[in-house]
Amino acid sequence: MILADKITNLRKKNGWSQEELAEKMRVSRQAVSKWEGAQTVPDLEKILALSRLFGVTTDYLLKDELEEEEFTDEPDRVPVQRVSLALANEFLEWRRRAAKRIAAGVLLCVVSVIPLLLLSAATTVPGTSVSEPLAAGAGLAALLVLVAAAVALFVSCGFKDAPYEFLGREPFETEYGVDGMVREKRKAYRPAYAKTNIIAACLCVLSPIPLFAGLVTENEFLIVAMLTVTLLLAGVGAALFTLSGVRWAAMQKLLKEGDYAPRDQRTARIKETVSTVYWLTATAVYLAWSFLTNAWDLTWLVWPLAGILFAAVMGVCRLVTEREAKK
Repeated sequence: MILADKITNLRKKNGWSQEELAEKMRVSRQAVSKWEGAQTVPDLEKILALSRLFGVTTDYLLKDELEEEEFTDEPDRVPVQRVSLALANEFLEWRRRAAKRIAAGVLLCVVSVIPLLLLSAATTVPGTSVSEPLAAGAGLAALLVLVAAAVALFVSCGFKDAPYEFLGREPFETEYGVDGMVREKRKAYRPAYAKTNIIAACLCVLSPIPLFAGLVTENEFLIVAMLTVTLLLAGVGAALFTLSGVRWAAMQKLLKEGDYAPRDQRTARIKETVSTVYWLTATAVYLAWSFLTNAWDLTWLVWPLAGILFAAVMGVCRLVTEREAKK
């Protein structure tokens, strides 16, 4: 049995059309047709890919005298999950909705300190009936309510995202038409993705301007009010980054590109773990410093500093993982 016949038999045994095999091999349908018609022979790289895809040895594919299939010696091989067109559309639609919830949660976390700042500053305004204990109690209550709402959004998204977790953690194959559909959606979304990121970057860069403007006055309440505007602008910028990033990452997952390419999946998992630990630590530092010193008008500085350092931490993380990968 020649190679052409073996490819045809293996393809049909798996229930794939020539178009589906071509998509899995990242070649044209005409190339598969020529292989099966014995008009051309796949190069060595494609032979190895066919061996992995069908789970047979290269000897079986290349040696004409081998009529019986020789499967690779992988007794513990885990079946690869297949992503259908319906599942891919369902996942992308869910991540579109989840992006809004996660972005809202990020915004709530950033602005949660604003009520406390405003109420604390209000105690310094002559003629107001807001006492310091009332301002502290009401401000902390508002902070906890906003943070709790953000956590509820994050947790609910985590539970609903559970059926799709394998996309970023396990090998999977996409059925015919999935790659093309996702690429079309990504192409259509790219202008909005770029525009959203540009707006978000501008908001983050320009966010300190209100605070600088407030510093020209000696009115303490006005300074704090301008600080809250700065926090609000920074929060909106962070939310926009999240809004666009979540949708873009979903498409990258299905296409196995960017941080979700097979060679970069380990790096992505490490970065995700480091990111989680980093922000949990930043939150712990912020709350500990705030409650121990009661200097809520200063402790907000933890967040812009954490944001700046986060980029450096992620850069170091990438360098370390790339160096380990080269060893």
